[in-house]
Amino acid sequence: MPDTLTYPRTVKAGTQTIELRLLRPDDAPALIAFAQGLPPHDLLFLLRDIRNPRVVAAWIEQVERGLIRSIVAVENGEIVGCTALARDELSWSPHVADIRLLISPRMRGTGFGRVLAQECLTMAMADGVSKLTARLTPDQGAALTVFEDLGFRPEALLRDHVRDNDGELHDIAIMALDLDRQGGIKTLYGMG
Repeated sequence: MPDTLTYPRTVKAGTQTIELRLLRPDDAPALIAFAQGLPPHDLLFLLRDIRNPRVVAAWIEQVERGLIRSIVAVENGEIVGCTALARDELSWSPHVADIRLLISPRMRGTGFGRVLAQECLTMAMADGVSKLTARLTPDQGAALTVFEDLGFRPEALLRDHVRDNDGELHDIAIMALDLDRQGGIKTLYGMG
């Protein structure tokens, strides 16, 4: 297993040093505060609203059961990013995992989103995942670029798929990366 999966550890994002560690049950209040500080539009690609304490409690419970692997990024005691690698081994698609990635607005443009996305990619490969998916709103240009640079390609556009708190409908783009077909990526990350 590569060193990148050793936690906790620190990474550089621009001029900032960030601690990466696995999500813990006592992170719930800080995670909710982080989500509440994000623009509401940033949350539309998620299946559930993580500003809700019950949703975060369910997320942490799924992490404890091993159904989701999550990393939080902490700077000066504050969560500035988080990831989830969600996989349902009892579904028809146990070889597929979904990447969920959120970054504090003040961390954008530092390369930190790419660091977290690469961390999820490495984790997925270590877990034997064959295919990764990512959901985004089509107007999230920087996130689309990060995923495209990692080899993800558009697979679907779900029109008017989510409704925001004001009742406005938004599209969801689904991107995917077939890790078995991208053998070079495994080699790049020292996994194959």
